[in-house]
Amino acid sequence: MLIGRERELASLKEFYDRDGIGMTVIYGRRRIGKSTLIAEFVKDKKAIFYTATKVGKKRNLELFSKQVLELFMPGVENVSFNTIESVFDFINKNMEDKKVVLVIDELPYWAERDEALLSILQKYIDTVWSDKNIKIILCGSVLSFMENNVLSEKSPLFGRRDSQIRLEAFSYLEAAEFVPNYSNEDKAVCYGITGGVAKYLSMIDPERSIDENIVKLFFRTDGYLYDETRNLLKQEFSDIAIVNNIIEQIANGENSLNIIAGKIGEKETTVLYSLEKLIGVGLIEKKKCITDEKNKKKTQYVLKDYMFKFWYEFIPKATSVIEMGQGEIYYQKVVKPVLHSFMGAVFEDMCRYYTFAQGIKGEYGCFVTSVGTWWGVENITDKDGNVKSQSADIDVVAISEIDRKAIVGECKFKNEKIDKGIYDTLIRRGKLIAAKYKVSKYILFSLSGYTDWFKSLSDGDVLLLTLDSLYE
Repeated sequence: MLIGRERELASLKEFYDRDGIGMTVIYGRRRIGKSTLIAEFVKDKKAIFYTATKVGKKRNLELFSKQVLELFMPGVENVSFNTIESVFDFINKNMEDKKVVLVIDELPYWAERDEALLSILQKYIDTVWSDKNIKIILCGSVLSFMENNVLSEKSPLFGRRDSQIRLEAFSYLEAAEFVPNYSNEDKAVCYGITGGVAKYLSMIDPERSIDENIVKLFFRTDGYLYDETRNLLKQEFSDIAIVNNIIEQIANGENSLNIIAGKIGEKETTVLYSLEKLIGVGLIEKKKCITDEKNKKKTQYVLKDYMFKFWYEFIPKATSVIEMGQGEIYYQKVVKPVLHSFMGAVFEDMCRYYTFAQGIKGEYGCFVTSVGTWWGVENITDKDGNVKSQSADIDVVAISEIDRKAIVGECKFKNEKIDKGIYDTLIRRGKLIAAKYKVSKYILFSLSGYTDWFKSLSDGDVLLLTLDSLYE
């Protein structure tokens, strides 16, 4: 059963229901669920579903031809095609008046080794198939290739698509559908360790506890996620050592180009090249200060995939223990006690999503147009009257460009209640963006609730939320 993706399936149905030729593009990082989505969509349709591999132009042609023959002439062998044009001509001849779906999955693996493929597709879309009922779905995991070579103005296919779908990881609410009987805290942890990635969520056994699942997936040599990061990187990169070092630094909290380069002993140009490739496959993203997005100096490189963050934080140190068959002990003694600390960044992400969703509905007295984080410097006066500068950040900043208002929030995923000090800090830091936006709401998000001090707080502009609030 396919969980989620209702909007994407509706978009594909709308695309399919229109008569005539059509083309849509589906892209997103590996394991995100692209192939599963397409398989669900074509299961009751006349379809050619070919997944390209890194085997070269000739072999991809051979394998694609077999898929085509299987649809139109099942059981027939010893038929070969010398060119992609001859296969396309065969499709044209045999489809008659029936609606056919043509899927090329992992398109970059083929197109990178056959520079003419996209131009030939364009020719057939414009001429041979122009009056046919053929629906073309082009799919790929290399985001940079799909954006630059398929979707951009430079592409031979530019202007031919009817629609496009960039498939992202599931939200924390969608991820919760995989484990409906879990507590909200365990649902959050499940989202955190999988990053909302469809494939990883599908490996969770909802009949087992979250602890059992973590051990089974990460802390056993036969666990699906034990070698997942290495496997993914091997599939996408030749310079594994550098890429691995970069991810390790980012996972440890280093997020600027010069510091990462210095830590791993590489030139900034070398590191930047690998960073761009990591962004291209959807593992790293550039995070910008939401009130200062044009400032290039205020850019941070962060891991987009929390599963990667979890893996790099815990697995390398545990490899020897896991290989001795003692991974469960390691998890219980080393990982579980600091799991809440790991979840801190995940919880912030969940809170930003929640704030954005509520803000779009106008729940905060304005229409929220974007959400992110803020960081900068604040001046603090100590008890002796001395002023000192210190770094400062705000976990949640939602902006209404329409109303010039902001909502700011602080998030704590801890086994301790939020106290007055956290409230005071949020109020103080909210003033740091007040020059650009009027702060209309202050939101505190807490796993464990609030101290008694808040019972006397009567400020209507301050909202006190819990983890349960996010799942209501």
